[in-house]
Amino acid sequence: MSVANPLTTADSLRWRPAQAVLSLMAAGACAGLPLLRVAPNRLVSGESVSFFSLLQGPVWGLAALLAALLVLALTPPRRLGLWLTVAAATGLAVGLGGLAASHAIQAVSADMPFARTSLGSGLWLLWLLMGLVLADALQALRATGLVRLGVAMAALLPLALLLASGGADELSIMKEYANRSDEYWDAIARHVQIVVLALFLTLAMGLPLGWAAHRYARAGKAMFPVLNIIQTIPSIALFGLLMAPLAWLAASWPALGRAGISGVGLAPGVLALTLYSLLPVVRGTLAGLAQVPAAVTQAAQGLGFSPAQLFWQAQVPLALPVVLGGLRTASIQAVGLAAVTALIGAGGLGSLMFEGLFSSAQDLVLLGVVPIVVLGALVDGVFKLLIGLTRPATTPLEFAQ
Repeated sequence: MSVANPLTTADSLRWRPAQAVLSLMAAGACAGLPLLRVAPNRLVSGESVSFFSLLQGPVWGLAALLAALLVLALTPPRRLGLWLTVAAATGLAVGLGGLAASHAIQAVSADMPFARTSLGSGLWLLWLLMGLVLADALQALRATGLVRLGVAMAALLPLALLLASGGADELSIMKEYANRSDEYWDAIARHVQIVVLALFLTLAMGLPLGWAAHRYARAGKAMFPVLNIIQTIPSIALFGLLMAPLAWLAASWPALGRAGISGVGLAPGVLALTLYSLLPVVRGTLAGLAQVPAAVTQAAQGLGFSPAQLFWQAQVPLALPVVLGGLRTASIQAVGLAAVTALIGAGGLGSLMFEGLFSSAQDLVLLGVVPIVVLGALVDGVFKLLIGLTRPATTPLEFAQ
C-alpha cells in the first residue's frame, strides 16, 4: 500500500486552509483578547493591554509577520513558502515574548513602583497557535526529528536567554519565581521523584502482569475489569480510599511508618499514581507480545531457541515499541496527575498550583503549571525517540520470513 507524501498532497492544493484558519484565529486573538494585564500591585486584577494598542516602532514587525503568515497560507504551498512560514511563526513567537518583557519594564515607573505585568490569555493563545502553525508546516515538509529539534531550539533558546539575562524579571510570573526561588526547584525535584517512583512500581508490576495476561488468557480476563474500574475512580477519591488503609498499616507496624508509609504524604500519592498507570502498561505489554507473529515464534523454535531465548531475543525486541507506547501514555498521565497529590501533602509543583488557586494568584498557578507542561512535552519527546530507535527496520512478518 502506497503512502501519500504530505508535500505532494499539499502541492495539489492551491492554498493551505489549516494555516489560513490558524492565522485568522491569531489575528482574532490579537484584536479581541488581552495580550497583557498591567496592575499597580499584586492585590488588584489590573487592566488589559491589547496587541494593537502596542503597535509602534518594532512592534509593526510582529504585525507584518502575522500578515505574512496569512499571505503564505493563501499561496500555493511550495517548499520555500513552507520554510518562510516556519521562519515567520518562529519569529512571531519569540517577538511576542520580547514584547511582553519590554512592556513589563516600561510599566514600572515612579507612579507604579510595584506594577505587575501578567501574560494575558491572548499571548498564551498566540503561542499555542504559532506552535500549531509550526507543526503543520513541518509535517508538510516531512521534517526529520533533528530538523524539528532545531526549529524548537530556534524558538525556545532566545526566550530562555531572555529569562536567564534578567530581561523578563519585571513580568509578574518571574516576580513570583523570585519570591519562591528556594522552594521552586525543590518542588520540581519532588514532582519528578513522585513520577519516577510511581513509574518504577508500575514497571515492576505492570510488565509481569502484561506477560501473564498474554500467557494465560484467563488471567487477562480477570485482570482488565479491575484495572478498568481503577481508571474510572476520580483521583481525589482514590487518594481518600488509600489514606485509611495506609494509616492503619503505619499504626499497626511502626517500621512502615518509619519507612515513610502513612495516610498522607508521598506514599498514598505514589501508590495512587501506580494504580492509575497500570492499565496502559499492562495493555501495552499484552498488545506488544500479541502482535508478534506466530511465524516468528515457530522460526525461533525451529532454530533451537530455548523458551528464555525465544522470549528475550525474539519476542521482546519486536514487542518493545508497543510496550514503550503504553509506558509513554502512563508517564505523561503520571506527570499530570502528580500535581493532584499535593492535596494529600505529597508536595511537588501541585503545591504551588493550589497555593495560587486558593490565594487567587494566577501567576503563581502558572509558575506551577508551566514546568508540568514542559515535563510532559519532554517525556513525550523522549519516548517518541525511544520508540523510533527500537522500532525494527522490517515488519515482524518480514522478520519471520
